[in-house]
Amino acid sequence: MTADKAYSSRDNPLEAVGEVGGEAFIPFKSNATGRAGGSRLWHKMFLYFQLNQEDFLKHYHKRSNVESTFNMIKAKFSDRLKSKNPVAQRNELLCKIVAHNIVVLIHEMYELGIEPNFHNQNLSLSTHEMN
Repeated sequence: MTADKAYSSRDNPLEAVGEVGGEAFIPFKSNATGRAGGSRLWHKMFLYFQLNQEDFLKHYHKRSNVESTFNMIKAKFSDRLKSKNPVAQRNELLCKIVAHNIVVLIHEMYELGIEPNFHNQNLSLSTHEMN
């Protein structure tokens, strides 16, 4: 999980994410110290942040890709959902994501001169497999 520095405090998601077996990559504020203050995980991640900053930031900057994708979807398809029903809202959002992926795919096809091949037999599903 990644989050920005606003979540970097001892009352942060580090412990919650650690309890479910995950790792949180939250950069530390400039005034942060390695004093654990009761959190061994805080101390461990602080040392990792200090001693392996390049690797830490590699994980953290995956967040930039997600933020860029969200901004692209909002810019192209609006940041509002028109549906009122929660199930319909979810479906509307998923459709926006699929549409975004199609737009990106078409753009890259033209940008890189890629000829799509939609005749791959491995992609076809029988009716039985779809159910």
